[in-house]
Amino acid sequence: MTAPLDATVLAERYREVVARVHQAPRQISSPSALAPVLIAVSKKQPWQAVEALYALGHRDFGENYAQELAEKATVLEERGCVGIRWHFIGHLQTNKVKLITPWVHAVHSVDSLKLAQELAKRAERPLQCFLEVNVDGEGSKAGIAPADAPSLARDVAALPGLELQGLMAIPAPVEETASAVSASAPANPFARLRELELTCRPFTQGGLSMGMSSDFEAALREGATHVRVGTSIFGARS
Repeated sequence: MTAPLDATVLAERYREVVARVHQAPRQISSPSALAPVLIAVSKKQPWQAVEALYALGHRDFGENYAQELAEKATVLEERGCVGIRWHFIGHLQTNKVKLITPWVHAVHSVDSLKLAQELAKRAERPLQCFLEVNVDGEGSKAGIAPADAPSLARDVAALPGLELQGLMAIPAPVEETASAVSASAPANPFARLRELELTCRPFTQGGLSMGMSSDFEAALREGATHVRVGTSIFGARS
């Protein structure tokens, strides 16, 4: 359940986040110095909230669940909301790929060659993707080990129909991980992901999908090209 939609409050939150994204100092990790992409994470939000943000000119939305993405995309297209760029950001099972490929613009959570091959097989247009990396080695989180990123990047980049942008991560807060990182490596997990992406070139293109409501400005400082912001725009979920 979510609180009733207040379009005025939503607009105020959205404009504040947009301003913060554009004002944040940032490193340029991508060869093309484009403005960072703000992904409004709309999981568990009603389609009306997406429609309200669409009316403000926003086009990039993130979803965690395949069925929910497909249902929202269908309803919103029927209502004339064309040109939405759907980003799938949650764990994706291979048997759910067929639900999202008619709609999705980018998949940020590729964590195996098998999943990438299924996406390539079913892609209806060039499909952007990111490799999800478990930068902190947390057992409760999905993603590949950092050491496996370069070889998987090579294999995924060779698949037709996929455009490997870079890497994605959902790291633990910096203060929780600093003690576990060697003295020779940066404690900031965003910096570690940035350095890891450099080792994956030329198979990646500088994309760094990292940073959420609580830390997107820190991620931008380390070169994020895509930030995934939900609560700061839509408010807390009930």
